[in-house]
Amino acid sequence: MKNNKWLHLNKLSAFMPDASLVTTKKKLNTLKQLIIESKKVTNAILQIVNKLRNTEALSIYTTAISNKTFLENVFKKSSDVIFNEFTTLSGINVLIVYIDGLVDKHIIGRDIIDSFITKARDLQKGIPLNSKILKSLIVASNVKESSRMSVIIDDILNGNTVMFVDGLNTALLIDSKGWEKRAVAEPDTETVIRGPREGFIENFQTNISLLRRKIRNPNLVFETIHLGKQTKTNVAIAYIDGIVNQMVLEEVRSRLNKINTDSVLETGYIEQYIEDNRFSLIATITNTQKPDIIAGKILEGRVAIFCDGTPHVLVVPHLFIETLQTSEDYYVRPFVASAWRMLRILALIITILLPGLYVALQTYHQEMIPTVLLLRMAGSSSDIPFPAGAEMFIMLVFYELLRESGIRLPRAVGSAISIVGALIVGESAVNAGLVSAPVVIVTAATGVAGFIVPALSEAIMIYRFLFLLSGTFMGLYGVVCGIYIAVMHAVSLRSFGVPFTSPLAPSGQGLIEDFILRFPIWAMKKRPDAIAKDKLQRQGNNS
Repeated sequence: MKNNKWLHLNKLSAFMPDASLVTTKKKLNTLKQLIIESKKVTNAILQIVNKLRNTEALSIYTTAISNKTFLENVFKKSSDVIFNEFTTLSGINVLIVYIDGLVDKHIIGRDIIDSFITKARDLQKGIPLNSKILKSLIVASNVKESSRMSVIIDDILNGNTVMFVDGLNTALLIDSKGWEKRAVAEPDTETVIRGPREGFIENFQTNISLLRRKIRNPNLVFETIHLGKQTKTNVAIAYIDGIVNQMVLEEVRSRLNKINTDSVLETGYIEQYIEDNRFSLIATITNTQKPDIIAGKILEGRVAIFCDGTPHVLVVPHLFIETLQTSEDYYVRPFVASAWRMLRILALIITILLPGLYVALQTYHQEMIPTVLLLRMAGSSSDIPFPAGAEMFIMLVFYELLRESGIRLPRAVGSAISIVGALIVGESAVNAGLVSAPVVIVTAATGVAGFIVPALSEAIMIYRFLFLLSGTFMGLYGVVCGIYIAVMHAVSLRSFGVPFTSPLAPSGQGLIEDFILRFPIWAMKKRPDAIAKDKLQRQGNNS
């Protein structure tokens, strides 16, 4: 190949007697650079042409038929996109575009078409039309105008109606949303004995209005953005100006703006994109379906994140102690609320540690068990073919299967399956000699305790198995090491810059009056300083 290259250069130099091989090589290199530069110029020109084409497409046409043709191509002639054309008695050609199922047809028929045709009779032929005159012909409550086709397409997809009129370079965007939605009802997963029973639904505007009813304050701000390149989901940030932690607010805005994905269908998508530690077993962002909880959190200086299409609303920052608190704690007397919180802490310890402790004591530390109890446990497990760790593992797996089936099946069938399954698995397993009675009792106590702290159900299941394995292989030493690692992990977590275990660690940051013990409402004069930072005072002297 090298010889051929030199041969070509020699032939080329033969035609140029005054040129040497070096000069020929330089000219060839110059020619190669010119070819490369010409390709760059060509690409730049193509980019400019594409931008010009997009700019032309973003501007609407002055004829209704041209706009119809363009939108038909945009929506691929989808059957649910309706194009309604009509001509008034005064000779005005009108095109109305909307998506069937997203609009209220009574608004379109009564407030747009009928009103326009009726009032347009008084217009004289030849009078130049403008957007102001067109707005006067429609009785709809919210009418905007735009000349950008991208804005018009977004409005159509959001359930609004667009009106084009011949001769005008602007279109009217008419609010006509009217899709079906679920009625406001009590959330199944957050039932209360005392307190509000209304919950968020899948409708974006309804959820915002529910919070606005709780906080009648002009400083309550909703910032709406669109996430998802394909879904363009409405997402709103809610906070109270003057109370919100500005550092947290700016961090929320920054993380949301960094989301680059095709779809956002639920707040669970957003949570996984913006959480601090993406591989932590414990969630550092909480969610709820109750407006009163969101109102209480926002009034402490937090930020709420709403998402269209889901009743679950995110709240940041989130503290660990809040997983052991409920909204009902603030509606009852402080002594009762404090007792409930201590009961939840005890339930959390039992549901996570009890299986591991049972296996560790029975396998490695029998001397710590009372003699009478040890004899009964030995008698019940003498004919069991599995070691204690395997017994407990099998029962916990069966328990998780029954719990999951009860959740996923219809409510009437699910409860029956859970009860029958528990009776069959428990009694039959003991009678068959597969597991001992103490293991069934420990599993039942573990399951019941887990129901008391549903906010941690996902993390509890994994921690329970981890502590079971550590107790099986290393006894109490393994359980203690597991507790140390779990505590250190929780202390290291942050929720949008706020210590996750505040006010316990670091001490002095937070509101100790609303920690394990719930002080009277009149005694909680300040907001948590780890969250609010600036405006801490929330009430005066009420004594």
